[in-house]
Amino acid sequence: MGDSPWQNWVGREDTSEDIIQAVPAKALAATLNRTDLQGSPGEAIPPLWIWLSFLPLVPMAQIGPDGHPQRGGFLPPISEPRRMWAGSRCRFHVPLRIGSHVSRRSVIQSVTEKTGKTGRMVFVTVGHSIKADGVLAIEETQDIVYMPIPEKFSPPAPVMLPACDWREPLTIDPVLLFRFSALTFNGHRIHYDRPYAVDAEKYPGLVVHGPLQAILLFEAALRHAPGRAPLSFQFRGLRPLFDFDDVSVNGRATDRGLDLFTANGDGAIGMQASLEWAPV
Repeated sequence: MGDSPWQNWVGREDTSEDIIQAVPAKALAATLNRTDLQGSPGEAIPPLWIWLSFLPLVPMAQIGPDGHPQRGGFLPPISEPRRMWAGSRCRFHVPLRIGSHVSRRSVIQSVTEKTGKTGRMVFVTVGHSIKADGVLAIEETQDIVYMPIPEKFSPPAPVMLPACDWREPLTIDPVLLFRFSALTFNGHRIHYDRPYAVDAEKYPGLVVHGPLQAILLFEAALRHAPGRAPLSFQFRGLRPLFDFDDVSVNGRATDRGLDLFTANGDGAIGMQASLEWAPV
């Protein structure tokens, strides 16, 4: 990767504040078919559910044609039309609890470019430091990629699912994708507007959100190790998954935690992730 003309954006900061609310947490629990979360004040929620907070409350007059906020502001106004959350690296310090006041400090750490088979790609790395009631709770480094829209869908070469200890099938449908878009205030039309996804962005169907896949993998990890506390979690998207795919979450134990994968019916990995458990 070489230097980028957007280097003057490196070091820019943004701050946000919010309250962890019961209703969004209960709505996500219902969307994930979880019945154990009551939404009581002080109740702990999974750390990735912080993505229900700090939502981009942008007026409709400032929304671009893809459903995202118009370019500019905190993030650089990169011209490539396709914008995706490529992956994150997270470290967890203290639990998140309903009713807690949360604050987030975000810093653009780097802007780099490379050339892929579809043309120029620009990667923006943003570091988030999140406090809950004044105490550091989560550190996340997020990678965002901008790229051209191809003339026709051409997915990356498949990386095949390795041998795993367990596999869970998932039901992916437009209702799930719409509910997750609504909960995270994500207006990107590829997740709920099929004509736009197919005609404008050249996908064969509705795209499964990257953060939804990450949450599904994280939730599966917790089910397979009840009582364990996560210390860190990282994920990276390899290949899009669609609403018509036969999707599964898969995992295998490692010395320190789990390797995790979403996959389609052909065994091609959509997202790969790793989770490390906190010491017992």
